[in-house]
Amino acid sequence: MVSVEDLRRIVLFENLTDGMLEQLLPMVQTESLDERQIIYEAGNTADRFYSLKRGKVLLEAELAPTLIISLGAIKAGYSFGWSALLPSASHTSYAVSAEPSEIFVMPGDKFLALLERNNAIGYLVMQKAATILENRLERRTAQFLKVITKHPEIGRLLGL
Repeated sequence: MVSVEDLRRIVLFENLTDGMLEQLLPMVQTESLDERQIIYEAGNTADRFYSLKRGKVLLEAELAPTLIISLGAIKAGYSFGWSALLPSASHTSYAVSAEPSEIFVMPGDKFLALLERNNAIGYLVMQKAATILENRLERRTAQFLKVITKHPEIGRLLGL
């Protein structure tokens, strides 16, 4: 059984009141995962939104049958499966548990319907989502720039 306190530990929901969190409770399910259990695959319909209660989840992309890269790691308290908040979206990566984990799962359509019905919840959630996603984009941009400047051919072009 998911509690208001459980949801309060999720960064995306930390600014919501107890009353707002109570409105989320009926749609939240808990799932336990084994190590290396696939949560979703690239190309799957994105119809569920996830938050990590405990454990660790990796976001991965398969570049070739023998080459899988990690795009990032989700730690407890953070959310993933953001594509579920977009209309008719598909996942662009894999999500796999890196260790035994526990996740909260919400149907994307029901979550969006609540955000639309209750504009106060919608505003606070989307404001927090924008902050989280901006931070992720800044980290990825910094990683990309670091990798690209270390590439030998690019380094020569840049005079490094």
